Amino acid sequence: MRKIAITVFSLLAGFTTMAQDSKSPLSFSGYLDSYYSYNFNNPADNSNGGLTGTARAFDLKSNQFSLGLVQTKAQYATEKTNAVIDLTFGPNAELGQYGSKVGSSVIIKQAYFDWKATDKLTFTAGQFGTHIGYEVIDAPINYHYSLSNLFNNGPFYHVGVKANYAISDKLSIMAGLVNNVDQLNDDNDSPGLIAQVYAKPNDKLSLYLNGIYSNEANGNTTTGKTPDANYALLDLVMNYQATDKFLIGLNAATGSQRGEYQTVSAGDTAKSWGGAALYLKYDFKPTYSIGARIENFDNTNGVRGLGPARVTSITLTPTFTVGNGHLLLKPEFRMDSFNKDFFTDGDGKATKSQITATWAMIYKF
Repeated sequence: MRKIAITVFSLLAGFTTMAQDSKSPLSFSGYLDSYYSYNFNNPADNSNGGLTGTARAFDLKSNQFSLGLVQTKAQYATEKTNAVIDLTFGPNAELGQYGSKVGSSVIIKQAYFDWKATDKLTFTAGQFGTHIGYEVIDAPINYHYSLSNLFNNGPFYHVGVKANYAISDKLSIMAGLVNNVDQLNDDNDSPGLIAQVYAKPNDKLSLYLNGIYSNEANGNTTTGKTPDANYALLDLVMNYQATDKFLIGLNAATGSQRGEYQTVSAGDTAKSWGGAALYLKYDFKPTYSIGARIENFDNTNGVRGLGPARVTSITLTPTFTVGNGHLLLKPEFRMDSFNKDFFTDGDGKATKSQITATWAMIYKF
């Protein structure tokens, strides 16, 4: 793995030199992040993950300095085509690509190409980030450093093909076929279906209706047949630019699962989960903003990785942009409150909630 990383960085360094020509179709970008998280419960295992280890997506370590993720992204764009190689390294990369831990595959966050067949129709093939959800793996893009439970319990990426058709500049549709969720290789011979409808009714409002339907069961290697199972998720994302400085966002999702999902069975009866998150962001000036997230996530049926529980999370994050726009400083305050004991303190006493204060540093280029 060390030799692979050295080779990758050497190649990207060469690409960067080529991309310095303003007329070059090649561009290079990336980021790296680190954080210090203080957990007021002072858990003995120094973890923000709770009893199941899944109360947080990536910011799992507490009361210590931690490395998040290093991204190196190369893009080659022409009038009709576009290719992206998005490689990531570090603890959060391993968590984000948990279904691709086969040799060097774990460092591939995205590797895809686009073909613009017409002015309205674009085809994409390869491994690409999911269309579902409000938040993404890339830390510089999100308002908050810690990620929502909706993100943590939804898809991260897909391998497959998709087509996007722009009906107008205010309406487009997407549909595709993919392998099973968050997996490099499919577990069976039944591809999943993905879809999206994008609408922009006016200059202030944008809407995304996203969906996925898939059979996530492992195929029977003896008979070659795929067991009867299904995984479905419907997701709504909204952005409303109320003023030049004030943005309101919404993410709501509902899902169901029947049968097997990545070796874990939900049983013969479909079980549901869902949640909603409200996002508020105010830009005081280009270098200073503050964001709030209020989220409720219900997994009382226990079919997602969070475990059988319901949680309300409140997050407040100011963002300071310094270093000519390259460095983002995010002091974050977050409270997670469950409907049952989900955490422990330093004495091993069970508790329903936790509060964390995190200092996150993100350098983008």
